[in-house]
Amino acid sequence: METGFTKWIIVITVVLCCLLELIDTSIVNVALTQMMGNLSATQQEVSWVVASYGIANVIVIPMTGFLAEQFGRRNYYFVSVVIFTLASIACGQSTNIWELVAFRFIQGIGGGALMATSQAILIDTFPPKQLPLGQALFGMGVIIGPTIGPTLGGYIVDNYDWPWIFYVNVPVGILAAIFTMLFIRDPERIKNAIPRPLREIDWAGVFLLILGVGSLQLVLEQGETEDWFESLYINVFTALAAIGIIGFIWRELTAKQPIVDLRVLGKSRNLAVGAFLSFILGFGLFASVFVFPIFTQRILGFTAAQTGLLLLPGALASGFMMPLIGRMLQAGVPQKFMIPVGFTIFFCFTLWMSKVISPTAGESDFFWPLMVRGVGLGLIFLPITTMSLAGLQGKDAGQAAGLTGMIRQLGGSFGVAIVGTILERSIYSNRVNMLPNISLYNPETVQRIQAFTQNFMSRGFSAEQARQQAYAALEGIMMKQVSIITYAQIFSMLGLFFLACLPLVLLIKRARGGEKIDLNAAH
Repeated sequence: METGFTKWIIVITVVLCCLLELIDTSIVNVALTQMMGNLSATQQEVSWVVASYGIANVIVIPMTGFLAEQFGRRNYYFVSVVIFTLASIACGQSTNIWELVAFRFIQGIGGGALMATSQAILIDTFPPKQLPLGQALFGMGVIIGPTIGPTLGGYIVDNYDWPWIFYVNVPVGILAAIFTMLFIRDPERIKNAIPRPLREIDWAGVFLLILGVGSLQLVLEQGETEDWFESLYINVFTALAAIGIIGFIWRELTAKQPIVDLRVLGKSRNLAVGAFLSFILGFGLFASVFVFPIFTQRILGFTAAQTGLLLLPGALASGFMMPLIGRMLQAGVPQKFMIPVGFTIFFCFTLWMSKVISPTAGESDFFWPLMVRGVGLGLIFLPITTMSLAGLQGKDAGQAAGLTGMIRQLGGSFGVAIVGTILERSIYSNRVNMLPNISLYNPETVQRIQAFTQNFMSRGFSAEQARQQAYAALEGIMMKQVSIITYAQIFSMLGLFFLACLPLVLLIKRARGGEKIDLNAAH
């Protein structure tokens, strides 16, 4: 337990690290086009810049509990920060696409540790009564990070060159490494622990985790690019994911010293429910951040920086909500009541967005819906996190933090993959449905074509050229309308998904007074 200046230095260090890790999940998305040009890469090749980071993340996160026990939490956190920082420099220095992909994978290995370990450090830093405040500060990083990534990335790409999206990590990484060695301490349980001999490590569990979760993440990241199950490559990795995950679950439930102790899910019903709710949170958080920038940039013609600035106020609203929600939890307001309110508010956001989307929508039309989104996510994240960890002690708390972190990350990957697929296929099907209304037998269509043709002829085009331009203009108008209908449907589906998950809240067990996290023993 820390107090005074030291406590707040630790808080600043771990929240910044958590923020950096999550910013890097989305910051590169706005720079992919520039990378393709500078590194002579195809769109399929450059997609691995995003995929490699996500795969490394989702493999490392569930193992953080074991690795911190094995090497000491401070040492593990310090090495992870150093790996993340050095890999960021190497990413910026990459001279070809596969160098960048390799260094992004290494960056993901370092970054994966920052999430769950940051949460565990905050658990140790705050006394039990202030634990919701500690989790609130952690939540600020989790909610704000993926949202401001496109903002920061857009600004850098518009004003500098793509390597700077990696170089901005370096000063924060250096400070975090220094502060880690100076101020972060291991709890007594980890200090006195004897490292497990190499021969006793659950190597089978490690292999199956890498095979199963790594293959699943790869399928989710690359499925849309490869046309899903039309590709032998995706089918093979789907089979490997199924084999690996089933084998991993069996191994971790039967091993004496598992690398990831899944039995902790049986010790707490709230953790089991919280893990599923974390998946839903990740799904909604990442899917909404994914689909909104595509709409504003493709349909409304906003720049990446404009889109990022639109998302920023809502992210800040989430951040400001966290301490308030933390105080409400400290005052005894049950998570069981707060989570449904958050889900309902998120549903209101999606319903509102489905109504305001139009060809003439401007920045002001999105401000309040995105603010509502920020408030809703704030009311979901913190209650789920505190509920999931309540009643767990010692290394169980660390295992729980790693599991919920991995599941939230997978939820985000599923959200992006599913929404991306539905988006592309719905645009096609909606276009097919609209075509019967646009026919040369329809007087309105004929009048519109004639008006366009006359307009282009007045600009100097020949009659044939003007007619071709008229058809192209009509196609453009139709596709814009089709896209608007599709994006409105996507937001409606996201909202219905959240409403459908509301009954899960009934499974939450009201925490008893004695169900607190053992902070002296927690990972």
